[in-house]
Amino acid sequence: MSESIHKSHNVTVLIYHLVFPAKYRSVVFEEHVDKVLKEVCLDIEKRYQVKFLEIGTDQDHVHFLIQSIPAYNVTKIVTMIKSLTAREILKRCPQVKKQLWGGEFWTDGYYASTVGKHGNENTIGDYVKKQDKKYQKLHKDR
Repeated sequence: MSESIHKSHNVTVLIYHLVFPAKYRSVVFEEHVDKVLKEVCLDIEKRYQVKFLEIGTDQDHVHFLIQSIPAYNVTKIVTMIKSLTAREILKRCPQVKKQLWGGEFWTDGYYASTVGKHGNENTIGDYVKKQDKKYQKLHKDR
């Protein structure tokens, strides 16, 4: 479960849904690879200000629900997770290194989305609108 992260000048709840496909969409996430991935993610949590709320593997891709701090933009989070997990999986799972003959574990691309703790875009939009009775639409076409 996510919690507010308190720093000296801010309080944040930044949650991201990230999806990383395996290189060539190869079916590589068998039980041992899944276990290694989750172990590496727990190590990442200890070293960086990133918390893995959920990790779900499918045969050829992984879904992450991650909480982080504003100092880490999405690209930095993705790069960090991809590089650390790939290095360890390829090292600890030689069968995967053989299967992915190119030496890379993840595709270059990824999916990223923000996740709201207290509601979706419409709920938060309505909340913001109700803060001031003199609210004027920022975009006339909404």
